[in-house]
Amino acid sequence: MNTDSGAPRTPLTETDFDDLQRALDAVPAPLEALDVSALDGYLCGVLLQPRPVPAAEWLPGVTDIDGRALPAGFDATRLHTLVQRRHAELEHAIGQRDWFDPWIFELDDDTPPSETVLPWVAGFAAAQDRFPALMASDDPALVEPLALLYLHFDRDDLEDADALLAVIDTLEPPDDLAEAVQDLVRAVMLIADVTRPRAPVAAPPRAARRHAGAGQRRRR
Repeated sequence: MNTDSGAPRTPLTETDFDDLQRALDAVPAPLEALDVSALDGYLCGVLLQPRPVPAAEWLPGVTDIDGRALPAGFDATRLHTLVQRRHAELEHAIGQRDWFDPWIFELDDDTPPSETVLPWVAGFAAAQDRFPALMASDDPALVEPLALLYLHFDRDDLEDADALLAVIDTLEPPDDLAEAVQDLVRAVMLIADVTRPRAPVAAPPRAARRHAGAGQRRRR
C-alpha cells in the first residue's frame, strides 16, 4: 500500500519498542513528538489515505505534531528505522485485512475504555489533519467506521461534523477495553475497504469448450 521505505516487515520486539519510546522521549523541545500509542494511530491514519503518502511527508509528523523539522545534529536514524518497520507491519496487516494489535496501554481498572484508547484515536486524527484526503471523501461507507473512532472524542471537539455526530448518536460506547480495541481494528479495515480496496482475485481461466460431438464416435 503506502510504504516507500523498503522497511522489513519484522514485528518490533520488546527491546525495539522500548528503544522507540526512548527515541521519541529524546526529541527535544519545543518539538512535540507523538507517544507510541498516538504514533500507532497516526500510522494507520497515514496508511488509510486514498493515495500513498511518501515517508518524507509523514515522518516529520512523528517527531512533531506540527511537522516541524528536527534540529541539526539530532540523529533520528534508529527512531525512523523502528517507525518504518511498524509502518510496514501495519501496511501488511491492513492490505491483507489481517488482525493486528493496536498499541493500546491499559491504565487502571477504573479508567473508561474511551479514555484508554483516546491517545491512539488522537494519533489517527492527527494524520487526518495533516493529510485531509480521507476526511474530504463523501463516500457514505466511511461514515460508520469513522464514527466508531471519533465517538471517543468529546462532542465539542467535533466541529462541522453533523453526519458523523448523527451516526455517533446511534452507537453504544464499548462496554470494556477489549471491545473498544476490536472496534478500532474493525473501523480500520472498513475504511481500508473504501480507500484502499483489495484487487479482485482473478478467476481461473475456463477450460476451452469442446465442440459439440468432439471426441465422440459417429454413429453410422
